[in-house]
Amino acid sequence: MRKQDITIYDVAREAKVSMATVSRVVNGNTNVRKDTRERVMKVINRLHYQPNAVAQGLASKRTTTVGLIVPDLTNLYFAELSKGIDDIALLYKYNIIITSIENRLMREDQAIQGLLNKQVDGVIYMSDNLPEEAIEAFKRTDTPVVLAGTKDSHSEFPSVAIDYQKADTEALNLLYNDGRRNLALVLGNPDTVVSAENRIPAYKKFMADHGLGEGHIYTKIKDHSDGYNLLSQLEQDGIDGVIVSRDVTAVGILNSAIDAGKKVPEDLEIITASATQIASVVRPALTAIRQPLYDIGAVAMRMLTKLMNNEEVPEKQIELSYEILKKQSTTNE
Repeated sequence: MRKQDITIYDVAREAKVSMATVSRVVNGNTNVRKDTRERVMKVINRLHYQPNAVAQGLASKRTTTVGLIVPDLTNLYFAELSKGIDDIALLYKYNIIITSIENRLMREDQAIQGLLNKQVDGVIYMSDNLPEEAIEAFKRTDTPVVLAGTKDSHSEFPSVAIDYQKADTEALNLLYNDGRRNLALVLGNPDTVVSAENRIPAYKKFMADHGLGEGHIYTKIKDHSDGYNLLSQLEQDGIDGVIVSRDVTAVGILNSAIDAGKKVPEDLEIITASATQIASVVRPALTAIRQPLYDIGAVAMRMLTKLMNNEEVPEKQIELSYEILKKQSTTNE
């Protein structure tokens, strides 16, 4: 028989037990005698039997699969988040189905619905953009949802993130203490919850509290070339310190400054808000708000396992600690 043709019936027949006994062995049920379990496992290994997850799901009404919604598979920020999620999923024997919503022709809620139609037991949502259509799609289902590395406006969904306002304020204060007064904020999408309700208010409050005027917020700066091309505008506006939401954008600004003959940090101080590996491998290395990305992913997945098993989750909006890693792109390394 071909491997894909092996069924639970074949294993039961060869092991001379019932299909229910095979099922108990496969699912780790301890209510099976040791010698019977060993006999069944020998047959499973000899026949290379692979349990059918779909069939198991039909029987138990669970698929032991988790949907992971990722904005951009090439972004190291989400890759590091995903690593924590994957490790905990493996520990609790869940499989992961990944859906990328970057450059999709369909609407985000349609992508979400497509994932839910696969009957996943739970969903981890990693995009920093949670539009109303996506919220409504999640509300229409009983499937547990946890946000990782982002938040929603009304704290309707469990989430694991950091205190973005506090982190950005601390970073701005570092620049200020270095003598920088013309401070700027560089963002990708300004309409996300993290940007619109956390980073932008923190920046505006800091500027107002320190009598620095309205300042400059640059938006839709999403990749290396955007950052590279932004330098001329930063020069024109007299910017001497900048916080950038994405590592790759910060590197673009850094490279452009070096190519233009400027000195970093003497002429321009740069802080990135992501702190992926990119921030540490460039030279000069970037000062960064270090988010515990692996831990955020791991805690989000653990929370989801509890929700999927109807266990009590005392705290559903979790903020993990962060740190400012001082490197060569600021004066006080």
